[in-house]
Amino acid sequence: MPMQPIREIQGTPDAEAFRALVAGYAPVVLRGLVKDWPLVAAGTSPQGACDYLLGFDGGAAAEAFVGQPAIEGRFFYAPDLRGFNFERRKGSFADLLRYLLALQGRDNAPAVYAGAVETGRTLPGLTEANPMPLLAGLDAEPRIWIGNASRISTHFDASDNIACVAAGRRRFTLFPPEQTPNLYVGPLDHTVAGQPTSMVDANAPDFDRFPRFRAALDAALVAELEPGDAIFIPALWWHQVEALSPFNVLVNFWWADAPEQDMRFDAMMHAVLAIGHLPADRRAAWSAFFDTFVFREHGDPAGHMPDDMRGVLGEPTPQLRGYIRQYLMRGLQRG
Repeated sequence: MPMQPIREIQGTPDAEAFRALVAGYAPVVLRGLVKDWPLVAAGTSPQGACDYLLGFDGGAAAEAFVGQPAIEGRFFYAPDLRGFNFERRKGSFADLLRYLLALQGRDNAPAVYAGAVETGRTLPGLTEANPMPLLAGLDAEPRIWIGNASRISTHFDASDNIACVAAGRRRFTLFPPEQTPNLYVGPLDHTVAGQPTSMVDANAPDFDRFPRFRAALDAALVAELEPGDAIFIPALWWHQVEALSPFNVLVNFWWADAPEQDMRFDAMMHAVLAIGHLPADRRAAWSAFFDTFVFREHGDPAGHMPDDMRGVLGEPTPQLRGYIRQYLMRGLQRG
């Protein structure tokens, strides 16, 4: 069954429209958002893209994943889940570019993927030459992703994300957060590249082993992006990313919606330790507490109290954030 397309808009939304887009908490393809970037113009050929990027090279090191041709670009776990089907290689970013150029047109080439390379450290000046006006004023340092044909398994990011295709073509397959139980997520703390991933090969699912994945596919959204196109992916939306061309460059921007953003997954891990293994009736009891005080399923849990007596349920001012952090640290030390 064909998947539903991701909603699209053309060009650059104004500030109000972009705020509404983010608030809508649904993915959106932004056709032609960065079509005027010099990097996109240079990226019409692998040599042109590499020459352009080398013009900003600051001599920094980068890490790349390199897999045998047999993995067909799918960077993933080894069969026993203890290791991975690729090796990590470190070297200069410039050497990585030259290596990718040398692989162009080569039959049975290894799969190469370098992800989340910080442009400010590695390619100083690239950001200023290729700006992202939608995120003006936000702390959203761009990162560059470069390689040949690859398939990055379904995963999520904790931050909102704009991903911009600068060279090559990419296919994005997205699943909403409520499909998490149908994605058969792998180890939370032993991951391929930082975030937990689905164990299902979304392009060739084994429905005997993963029967609930059929429901996930029913909810999936898909889009193919050309150079100059971008996609907004909300935080916690699962996504598989396929680089479809022999040479690909993508630039993405993550930004935080609150100072606690990086603590949220940690909070879940703490709950796994403290609550996840309790008997079912105790978990249900704690679920009622979480629904009331965290997820606010029944409205403001402190609405019956004066503002100055709400304590940790009050508005998260910098002072309250600091107090809660100290409270949590004391609790962790006791544990």
